[in-house]
Amino acid sequence: MKLGPRQDPSQAMQRVRVGMTGLAAVILLIAVVSVIYSSANREAPVSAAGASNAAVVANLTGSDNVSAEKGRDEPLAELGVAPGTDSTDPTAQDLAREQAHRQDSAGR
Repeated sequence: MKLGPRQDPSQAMQRVRVGMTGLAAVILLIAVVSVIYSSANREAPVSAAGASNAAVVANLTGSDNVSAEKGRDEPLAELGVAPGTDSTDPTAQDLAREQAHRQDSAGR
């Protein structure tokens, strides 16, 4: 297909119209698919009969669960990837007791 001085201008306009029509069809197709996906995302999730309610299960943890609270602060330590910095280290407790005992002994 050569573009030269002998090409008919009406033929060039026909090619432009076909190209623009194809482009418009692709854009319209993308818009329709987008509308379908967005309407599917707005629907309520389907749950099986007798299945547990996700909102209730998410709130089952008690407020007195200390390990759950620490897990929120240190997710890497909970996974075992990094050491934790919790104050329940037995050696730290032993040192604190020993210092308290020394202070009590010195005060008497």
